Amino acid sequence: MSEESAKRLITVAIHTYEKAVELRSLLESEGIQATLQNVNLEHPSVSPGIRVRICEQDLPLALRIIENHEIFIGQPHDESQSSNYILVPVDFSSHSLSIVKAAASIASLHKVSLVLLNSFIDPYISGESVQLTDSLTYDIIDSDARQQISANAKKRMDDFAKDIRELMKSGEINAVKFSTEVVEGVPEDAIGSYAKDHPPLITIMGTRDADRKEKEMIGSVSAEVLDAANNPVMTLPQPSVPTSCSTIKQILFFCNADQDDILAMDTLLRLFPAVEASVTLVVLPSRRRWIEKSRPQSAAAALTDYFKQNYRRFNFESVSADTGNAVDVVTQLNNERHYSLIVVPNKKKRNVLSRIFHPSLTHQLIFRADIPMLVIPV
Repeated sequence: MSEESAKRLITVAIHTYEKAVELRSLLESEGIQATLQNVNLEHPSVSPGIRVRICEQDLPLALRIIENHEIFIGQPHDESQSSNYILVPVDFSSHSLSIVKAAASIASLHKVSLVLLNSFIDPYISGESVQLTDSLTYDIIDSDARQQISANAKKRMDDFAKDIRELMKSGEINAVKFSTEVVEGVPEDAIGSYAKDHPPLITIMGTRDADRKEKEMIGSVSAEVLDAANNPVMTLPQPSVPTSCSTIKQILFFCNADQDDILAMDTLLRLFPAVEASVTLVVLPSRRRWIEKSRPQSAAAALTDYFKQNYRRFNFESVSADTGNAVDVVTQLNNERHYSLIVVPNKKKRNVLSRIFHPSLTHQLIFRADIPMLVIPV
């Protein structure tokens, strides 16, 4: 961040006087200095509005606060409420061990702990015993059997945790604090509920290779978690789990050339504070055609220039793409640059029918690309 950028004031909003004062108070309560300026400087007594101005370097944080103002209004800043752990769903496989290794690498950077989560399903309400009728009823044949299933899951978690401790002792996995949780429920529901009740810094989970994922298009746990997540989610496919953050050298970043991209980029840099990489910005056309027509063609170039000026740790270049061919674009670019991470800002939740007939970019990539992906809610 240059000194000029740090001192330069920019307008973040224009409001009535009362609203401008309220926004200034909100920003200042979160540590952002803000000033007010009359829009009509020549005739201030006849003002169409008041500008709220901040330092350019504070723009990403200010946008995040404004976009989520209902969270901040009336609530004092409390450091104890910040996310202090990484959620790692596990199934006790060798792939899960690789996921824990990658998660521990990130946890050590942020000095946070891990929570390893596993869920088990009651066999009496799954499979053929589920009745798709107006009322769902079942008989518990043997309550001891259910308790045994729970005990087995907890024992497997204990054994898994023991293996991790041994790998930490040997230095194969970064030594970070971790705890374990075993809950009953469908995996995607269990992960979503736990993350909602205890918001993590990030959720890191494994996915299968592309050939196996395509056979389970709707039933993917990862896809369901991504749709419901309010926190960043990183998916790591089986063939290519990064050993540490230092292996992230080439990043493919999908964007729409709007302010949400700034929020997503800021989140990316906060999650990977030590990474120095080359970033390819893939600019996708807006789905709202009238905005697309009225938007200047230089929007993508302006966004790239903004990133270059304010995020100097990364090297940026931009390319244009059609959303319908996003997977083909990834394949073509990956053959040239060999990306270690795809970043996708996730703006909208979609229902099951929409996912079947009009799969989102996130779903296209998670099912057809064997590259680690970071999905950031914006």
